[in-house]
Amino acid sequence: MSWTIDFAHSHLQFSARHMMISKVRGEFERFSGSVNFDDVNPQNTTVDITIDLDSINTREPQRDAHLRSADFFDIENHPTMTFKSKRVELIDDNRGKLVGDLSIRGITREVTLDVEYAGLATSPWGTTNAGFSASTTINRKDWGLNWNVALETGGWLVGEKVNIAIELELVKQPEGETAAVA
Repeated sequence: MSWTIDFAHSHLQFSARHMMISKVRGEFERFSGSVNFDDVNPQNTTVDITIDLDSINTREPQRDAHLRSADFFDIENHPTMTFKSKRVELIDDNRGKLVGDLSIRGITREVTLDVEYAGLATSPWGTTNAGFSASTTINRKDWGLNWNVALETGGWLVGEKVNIAIELELVKQPEGETAAVA
């Protein structure tokens, strides 16, 4: 079954500790790819996503510029990050684990996303939509994102753990019709 990502209702967000006392939150505003959701046999679902790192938005332009720099994502040499699924492990009818390869700065590591399937709905425009929430926590240093500053009070300016939260809505395409992915 062919599905397209509904970008108006999908979000790729993250958070990390700032100065050990609060969390900085942000998102990637541009991404593309495919999700081949098999609603009959979910374990056959595949995901292949490319995220435009220049689209990072933490609501602080100077921080965003620093995150784009060689200290972090080095977007001049590595403009995107990618996730490509390897397998789906079902837990029950609404939950599973999506295991795949996350590539950042030319380093690829396996990650596991905890996924919750919210179900199918028919929109007022007659389309069939599917909703998912996914989350995981990674250590940014595993991908060479090592920059930091020690604090006078102890600890570090930027936490190592990054929480990732994804909301994804898909739209089922009519048989024989393939929509372009933006």
